[in-house]
Amino acid sequence: MENIKYSKNQLDFTTELRNSVNEYFSKNNIQPYGNRKIYVKTIFMLLLYLTPFILMISGLISSVLPLLACWFIMGLGMSGLGMATMHDANHGSFSKSQKVNRFFGNSLYLLGGFPPNWRYQHNTLHHGFTNIEGHDEDIAPPGVLRFSPHRPLKKIHRYQHIYAWFFYSLMTISWIVTKDFKRLKKYEEMGAKLSGKRKFNRLLVDVVISKVLYYSVFLIIPLLTIPVSWYWVIGGFLLMHFTSGLVLSAIFQTAHVVPTSEYPVPDEEGELKNNWTIHQLYTTCDYSPKSRIFSWLVGGLNYQVEHHLFPYISHIHYRDISKIVQVKAREYGLPYHVNKNFATAVWQHIKMLKLLGKKQIIINTSFSAAKGNKAMAV
Repeated sequence: MENIKYSKNQLDFTTELRNSVNEYFSKNNIQPYGNRKIYVKTIFMLLLYLTPFILMISGLISSVLPLLACWFIMGLGMSGLGMATMHDANHGSFSKSQKVNRFFGNSLYLLGGFPPNWRYQHNTLHHGFTNIEGHDEDIAPPGVLRFSPHRPLKKIHRYQHIYAWFFYSLMTISWIVTKDFKRLKKYEEMGAKLSGKRKFNRLLVDVVISKVLYYSVFLIIPLLTIPVSWYWVIGGFLLMHFTSGLVLSAIFQTAHVVPTSEYPVPDEEGELKNNWTIHQLYTTCDYSPKSRIFSWLVGGLNYQVEHHLFPYISHIHYRDISKIVQVKAREYGLPYHVNKNFATAVWQHIKMLKLLGKKQIIINTSFSAAKGNKAMAV
């Protein structure tokens, strides 16, 4: 992996933006971390995830259709717990206490994932190098999908806007089967530091134990206790993961793989043209800013611009600080991309998948002026 460095231009924008956001918290006498709102949300998502599970293994629900409905609801709860709780906690913004953050960050084990891998992939690689080829793993899916104009183009990519959704539904399945093992090996070869004390062999043991426990609780116990044929249980388990994978992928991909997103390339000296703060404005897009209910359900991740600029601030504050970001971006003549609702964001993502499947735009590294783009820039 080559070394990438950000430009030091327009650092006054970064300083003024951060000062304005800090002033907002100071004037309102509030902390940038989560408060009781995030605990209420955590309880709700945890109940949404575990209540159907308890009802099934207790034998209170035994017919097929209600059972499948329970697995589906668990999928929604699974994604909700990931977005509203695990995500903030592993960014260190859930609570002022790092012990509390680590505790709730480990809720990823309940979802079948491995926290050390997730923190490095998401916090370090995705946030540190958003939409940069060879660094951001979020734009480096298996070869059947193409999320970056710098990746090889295949004939099948012409249809990726149609079949991508099937692969999105496999996202959490890959967590529990192979991805954590592959990532752990890759990060070990890279020399990445995933844990302060645990070395690679210890982390590998932890991954194996976590997977065994996850399968034991969420698959073996249902197979032994739910009074239906085994294939319905396995089908329900897969339905839960398909639901969660599709929801999570749709929420995240619509923020970065859209026509307004740029895919910057460093110069010969490995330097990007913008500083890190401005880079986030060019590579990220908000959506559905007026829907409080939608924002509540997705853990504020419709405010991806704010999240990328201030990952250490809890999502419960994003709606308010988004106004500050918009004003400062306008003052400096910088983009602030936002789609009016989630449906529009999904449509823009589909359009981008189509663009990336066409040979004629393979050398284009900026899609800010793509025809037909309905995202707003202020």
